[in-house]
Amino acid sequence: MQKKRVFSGCRPTGRLHLGNYLGAIKGYIELANREDLECLYCVVDLHGITTPYDPKTYQSSVYNVVLDYLGAGLDPKKCHIIIQSQLRAEHLELAYYFATIFPVVRLEDLPTYKEKKLQHPDYVNLGLLYYPILMAADILLYKAELVPVGIDQEPHIELTREVGRKFNAMFGSGETDLFPETKRFATSGSYIPSLTGQGKMSKSVEGSYISLTDDLATIKAKLAKAPTDSGKGTTFPQEGPAANLIKFVELFEGTEKAQTYRNMYQASGIKYQALKEELANAIFAELKPIQERREYFVGHPEQVEQILTDGKEYAQKIAAETLTEVRQKMGLN
Repeated sequence: MQKKRVFSGCRPTGRLHLGNYLGAIKGYIELANREDLECLYCVVDLHGITTPYDPKTYQSSVYNVVLDYLGAGLDPKKCHIIIQSQLRAEHLELAYYFATIFPVVRLEDLPTYKEKKLQHPDYVNLGLLYYPILMAADILLYKAELVPVGIDQEPHIELTREVGRKFNAMFGSGETDLFPETKRFATSGSYIPSLTGQGKMSKSVEGSYISLTDDLATIKAKLAKAPTDSGKGTTFPQEGPAANLIKFVELFEGTEKAQTYRNMYQASGIKYQALKEELANAIFAELKPIQERREYFVGHPEQVEQILTDGKEYAQKIAAETLTEVRQKMGLN
């Protein structure tokens, strides 16, 4: 039986946080455990340089994401871990081919592009506009059908489908389509709110996230700063500080505990100090084994290097086959 292929990746713009873990990496692990799927997970460092970064520390940032992957539970016996720039020739070549057939105006309409322009008004570059084309190439280079990412990435997945369809329509010649229909694989924690009370948890927004490497004291300190309301009302709010905190309770302490707090809100009221204390302990209980696994790989760098070498060699074989087919269909062989 031909296995369906899975691809996804994280930018090395900081240590991975709960949003990455719940919104993506738990999905990575779930898919890697399935015998009918073949999974490739990437550190997308070429994407990371589209926003301000420090070239002196960038390689360390890339390596730390690999350690976070392994600590979080990605098993190299069940999936392949790669670094995008180690296969830059393949990824960038396919991205260029896609760029020759896709309209610029469609890229300018993407909400993520508009968001990054506002976030970094002095760093609006062509790579930022090109980002979704490279992302489509990352995915379609391996003919991936499933991409475990957060709900905010759905516009990029839709664009990937459009790129694949356009290529198939232009160069298919009535034959079997070269590229499959890519779908987003949603996890239960696909949208993780920011600790600031506004938007989603993000590495680029200071004070909004809990890192996978944070200790208990740090987690308690970050939760202590999370905004709250009065803790009491006739109805439980659907959004705002209380809703955000109960979302975390639901994720780390279960739906029953979350409902208990909702009921308290409408009765005696919530004591947020006690809630945050209990929540911090629950979060750390999940992060502790992740941190212990990570420390093992910190102490065994030779194993990490072998994992990356194996992943690169495996991915290169697939990429070479795809590019040969693409060149032939485009009349470039």
